[in-house]
Amino acid sequence: MKRVLLKISYDGTAYHGWQIQPNAITVQEVIGDALFKILGEKTNVTGCSRTDAGVHAKEFYLHFDCDEKLPADAFLRGLTALLPSDISVTEYKEVDPDFHARYSAKAKVYQYTILNSRIRNPFLSRYSWQIGRPLNVERMNDFLSRLIGLHDFEAFSSSGRTVKDTVREIYECFAEEKDNIIKITVKGNGFLYNMVRIIVGTAVDVSDGKIEPWDAEKILLSKDRNLAGKTAPPEGLSLEKVIY
Repeated sequence: MKRVLLKISYDGTAYHGWQIQPNAITVQEVIGDALFKILGEKTNVTGCSRTDAGVHAKEFYLHFDCDEKLPADAFLRGLTALLPSDISVTEYKEVDPDFHARYSAKAKVYQYTILNSRIRNPFLSRYSWQIGRPLNVERMNDFLSRLIGLHDFEAFSSSGRTVKDTVREIYECFAEEKDNIIKITVKGNGFLYNMVRIIVGTAVDVSDGKIEPWDAEKILLSKDRNLAGKTAPPEGLSLEKVIY
C-alpha cells in the first residue's frame, strides 16, 4: 500500500465545492469516481481544503492510498481521460504514509478578483465579482493590514463552520489594482468557513465608508458576525497556492 499525492486545478463553477454532498455534485465525488474506474476499488480521497460551492482552485492537493503499480505518467493520462475538462491533474508523486494533504499544509494562499468596472468582461464573469462604482483601494489596504497576525476570526466566519477553534494566523493580506482589476491576496495557516469571502466583503464595505478601517480590531474582538461586512460571491475566489 502506498500513499499518492495529486496536484490538481479546477474551475469550481459547476461544483458544490470540494467535499462530497448528498444531493449535489462536488469535485471530491468526481475525482473519487474516476479513481474507482482506474483502481477497481473505492478509495478515500482527502483534499487540502474544503472550498465552497463555486470557488476555484489553481493549486489543490489531494491524497489517497492504493496498490496501483502503473507508472506515474500512465496513471496521469488515464485519470485525465476520465475527468471533465474543468478539472486538470498536473502532478503525481508518492509520499510518506503519514503525509496528510490537509494537516501537513503549513500555509495556503487565496486570491479574490474584483472587476471594478461598469463594463462587463465575458472572460472574467465566471472568475470575478463585478462592482461598477469606484473602490478605494487605499482604504481597503488600511483595513486588510489590520488583520495580519494571530487573531480569533469568529466574526469573519459563517455559522456553517464545523470547527470550534476559530483562531487563525494571517501572514499577508493586501489588495492590488491594475487595469480596473483588484486582486485581494490572503495568506494564512488556515481558514474558516467563508472567511476570505467575508474579509473581502468587509473590505468593500470599508471602501464604501460603511465601516472604518480601524474597526477591524473591534470586529475581531467582538466575535460577532453581524459587525463584519457582506459575504462576497464565490466566483471571485481561488485557492492559489498550498505550502507544505
